[in-house]
Amino acid sequence: MNELTVSVPPWAWLALTGAIAAMLAVDLFVHRDNHVIGFREAAVWSGVWVAAGMGFGVVLLLWQGGQAAEAYYAGYLIEKALSIDNIFFIALIFSFFAVPAAYQHKVLFWGVIGALVFRLVFIFVGAGLLESFFWIAYVFGAFLVYTGYKMAFRGDKEIHPDRNLLVRLVQRIIPTDAAYHGGRFFARVNGRRVATLLFMVLVAIEATDLIFAIDSVAAILAITTSTFIVWTANAFAILGLRSLYFCLAGLLRRFTYLQYGLAFLLAFAGVKLILSETPVGKLPIPLTLGVIIVTITVSIVWSLISHPSGPTGEDEANGNRLPRATGAGA
Repeated sequence: MNELTVSVPPWAWLALTGAIAAMLAVDLFVHRDNHVIGFREAAVWSGVWVAAGMGFGVVLLLWQGGQAAEAYYAGYLIEKALSIDNIFFIALIFSFFAVPAAYQHKVLFWGVIGALVFRLVFIFVGAGLLESFFWIAYVFGAFLVYTGYKMAFRGDKEIHPDRNLLVRLVQRIIPTDAAYHGGRFFARVNGRRVATLLFMVLVAIEATDLIFAIDSVAAILAITTSTFIVWTANAFAILGLRSLYFCLAGLLRRFTYLQYGLAFLLAFAGVKLILSETPVGKLPIPLTLGVIIVTITVSIVWSLISHPSGPTGEDEANGNRLPRATGAGA
């Protein structure tokens, strides 16, 4: 496999980790009062995170060259696009558990911490497997193609976060209380320390992101197996997930055809990964970057043209809204 080589000294990893920790600390400090995040505030923070992500690509360009920057931007864009689909499922979970708006940012903050950990583990494991066993590329590639197919034809199936295997396992291990206790994950009820409903929401979010982490990491590994580039692309895209959620949660129904664009990108990444271990070899990164940009743009524009005004109040009255469940402990 003709692979991009990026030499990264240990201090660069430490500096990146420190920068991410500092950004998360600032975000946590700003939102320490559990206030409701408005669209304007979310849009400002989304701009900050996008600027940080795009700016790091410029740093890579000056430090490691154009090929490294192209690989980073391709990975960043595909992860950013997939995060929109992730946001849809987060909105469903919040609606299912009727999570108060004031506590949603806290859940998303700690959810992002878990997402970063999951991705870091998957990146090193996945990259190691691809470098050690050439046939793993066929396995990952087939998985991505299948995932793209399932995404394209999943329809409007309801999800039930309370039936998630991890959620049920946690409920069996940790005593839980089916009620909110302010913004706390744990509380004392009748003298016993229990996990609150907010903690179960966090578990549901993490369980959902675990699946998305596998998809997104495999998709970026189809572009490059450089752990530093894959990790930074994932990290900077995920850091803006919370703000992006508060910007887009109310508009998700307008992106009707986005799932088909994302499904195509997953399948494209799968085919690209399979071809990398054939005489065809790895497709050029500029071609990959172009396909990602065109696909995302077309699917979003197509959605907006098809639904120019988005769901109306009448639509919501007729059930065209995010489903809510009864008896979810709300």
